[in-house]
Amino acid sequence: MSFTDSTDSGSDRPVSVLWGCELSSARSSCTFRVSEDWHCEQQLVLRTVCLGDAARDEFHVLEVVAEDGDSRAPVPLATLKPSVLPTASLAGVELTPPVTFRLRAGSGPLYVSGQHVSIMDLTSDEEEEEEEEEEEAAEEAPKKPPKGSGAQKGSTAKKRKREKEEEPNSLAPAGPPPAKGRGAGRGRKAAAKK
Repeated sequence: MSFTDSTDSGSDRPVSVLWGCELSSARSSCTFRVSEDWHCEQQLVLRTVCLGDAARDEFHVLEVVAEDGDSRAPVPLATLKPSVLPTASLAGVELTPPVTFRLRAGSGPLYVSGQHVSIMDLTSDEEEEEEEEEEEAAEEAPKKPPKGSGAQKGSTAKKRKREKEEEPNSLAPAGPPPAKGRGAGRGRKAAAKK
């Protein structure tokens, strides 16, 4: 059984499929891998690991071996025991395939679940051509010179004033600082002291 979830974000479209495996004494390892003919980014996002109802009250250790590069050192992900911790959330664990899960200790059954996420590039040639045409149209549009930047002769004081007005100054306050104290800003006069 698999579920798919997809969202459209421009040219990349992530597609996720529910993934899971069962580890026990009969099958102590499971490898998640994708075929070489998939030309998109692949990830396995882990969600939970839990023990089955037939698991004995012993420690069950799940380890993962990421098969990227030369280093293949196993990393323990969870240690579960039915009477203490029968399930664990693995939020934030994202692995790039191929990845092997092993039941290092315990007899199982132990279930690993997550999402297989594929980011597919859906940019077609037609969309690229439309984008190029829009860019060319924007480049060909004539640019009007700003007013007052022609070959007019004027005093240097006017030019400096114009430059000052054009400069944005976000640090300067927009107006005078607000007055402090009782009744400030309401248009009341200060009470006379006796």
